Amino acid sequence: MKEQETRAFQSEAKQLLQLMIHSLYSNKEIFLRELISNASDATDKLRFKTLSHPDFYENDSDLKVRISINKEKKIIIISDNGIGMTREEVIDNLGTIAKSGTKVFLQSLNEKDAKNHSLIGQFGVGFYSAFIVASKVIVRTRAAGIEINKGVFWQSNGEGDYTIASIEKVDRGTEITLYLRENQMEFLDNHRLRSVINKYSDHISLPIEIEIKNEKDNTVIWEKINKAHALWTRNKNDITNEEYKEFYKHVFHDHEDPLIWSHNRVEGKQEYISLLYIPKKAPFDLWKRDNKHGLKLYVNRVFIMDEADLFMPNYLRFIRGLIDSNDLPLNVSREILQDNTITHNLRNALTKRVLQMLEKLTKNTLEEYYKFWKEFGLVLKEGLAEDIINKEVIAKLLRFSSTYNNSNLQNISLEDYINRMVEGQEKIYYITSDSYSAAKNSPHLELFNKKGIEVLLLYDRIDEWMMSYLLEFSGKSFQSISKSDESLEKLANEYKKEQKETNEELNIFIKEIKKILGDRVKEVKLTYRLTDTPAIVTTDSNGMSTQMAKIFATAGQLTPEIKYNFEINPEHILVKKAIKLIDKDLFSEWIEMLLDQALLVEQGSLEDPNKFIRRINKLFLI
Repeated sequence: MKEQETRAFQSEAKQLLQLMIHSLYSNKEIFLRELISNASDATDKLRFKTLSHPDFYENDSDLKVRISINKEKKIIIISDNGIGMTREEVIDNLGTIAKSGTKVFLQSLNEKDAKNHSLIGQFGVGFYSAFIVASKVIVRTRAAGIEINKGVFWQSNGEGDYTIASIEKVDRGTEITLYLRENQMEFLDNHRLRSVINKYSDHISLPIEIEIKNEKDNTVIWEKINKAHALWTRNKNDITNEEYKEFYKHVFHDHEDPLIWSHNRVEGKQEYISLLYIPKKAPFDLWKRDNKHGLKLYVNRVFIMDEADLFMPNYLRFIRGLIDSNDLPLNVSREILQDNTITHNLRNALTKRVLQMLEKLTKNTLEEYYKFWKEFGLVLKEGLAEDIINKEVIAKLLRFSSTYNNSNLQNISLEDYINRMVEGQEKIYYITSDSYSAAKNSPHLELFNKKGIEVLLLYDRIDEWMMSYLLEFSGKSFQSISKSDESLEKLANEYKKEQKETNEELNIFIKEIKKILGDRVKEVKLTYRLTDTPAIVTTDSNGMSTQMAKIFATAGQLTPEIKYNFEINPEHILVKKAIKLIDKDLFSEWIEMLLDQALLVEQGSLEDPNKFIRRINKLFLI
């Protein structure tokens, strides 16, 4: 070797080497992805360079990456016939961090050329991942277009310095030899390397070949082990539906076809490709805290990470797919992504893309969207709190049961509801309950059934919480019919009998009830919104609802005691009977029984149900 010298690593490179070896990469197999990625970048650069310098190919158009294993010497050799490096480039790329070969390369291109050659990635930083598994790394390289005696030798053990010298190298490109650490012998296994390449680099367009030796006659063949073609990089007009479905099932390990998918290439300020799928069935761990997101991140066709949750909000965690960005560095980490403007912009764009997919699904057939809603409707409801920007779009995608369809199927949209609102109706009315049956048979519905006004029936556990974020839709506000409100009183006005409002007997009746119940209720009043029920309890419009209190209780949180309004129906036969009672003790028993009935309907349970039964039995015997 000639012109040999020993150089110290730049200080930043020393720090990076220590991180690589000791803590930065917990997933050690990542070194192979990084080195193959660098090789792919080198061939991309060569392809571009030959546009202006055709002789750079040196009569060799078969670009590839080759990997060989020597178990006796405990080494892995990774080689490519890409653009290679000069001595100065080796020093810049392998001796420093501040400079990147690709960064310098891109600076030589104008904006138009850079966009047309977006496959060019970063070279430099990822190389140091070799020291995760290797105690010594040797690089032999020669730049395309220069003499064979101007090859470069580089060697380091990953400590404070490296050796560099000039050598003869017949073939253009770069060869990296890794001397494995004693605890990394697993990577000498042919099958282990294949699995890593299939996992991370299967879709790199460059052929990746592995050396196969015939022990009998010592012949060698090179077997291609990657598909060498990324489906998402192809024109979507050239991809069949079957190919999309098979790709989904293969990559995301689902035995069923996806419900719908969207494949898009975006160019401009940001350049990326997205391929997003909505599954037919929800995964078993959808509601677990450690639920795995289904979005994969690629950078220039190189697999970077699974579960790229930073690119999709949590309420869309059921999405499966991938994003391939041209703007992110290959050595990107979750920490870098978290504070990255590109990440934020991609997240917004992908979220809108998914919501557009769902809007498209609603316009196909009711059956198709109902399939989605049955599996993922509860998750989508979370979006009202999580995604303020897209709240209106999410609200359009919501589906409910209602008094209109007389079924527990959640297939009524808010737009459907508004189109059926009766003349003069000011609000969207709803009721929350523990079950469809409880909601459908609630006495709060009696007035609405009489007037033919549709009411949304909400019985999922999340609904009460959801409605605290869904305040209006299309200019109409929402109103719970189990809460006191002026609009409800207005609806009941035509059923009021004015003479009874001034009837002294009724006034005395209400005063007596207040004496009996005291501060156990907030208010006692007459109501004309009931037909078949003697009494109900309601909460104030700004007070905590019964269902919200149940949510807090389920979560183990203390909740303030709810003070209900006790509303009496003076038209009901039981109330009329109570009014006529003279015995004060008996009257008290009747009022307590009516209150317990109303509380049981509202809450679904009583603090002392046995006492309630004894009281009813007692009254039966009178």
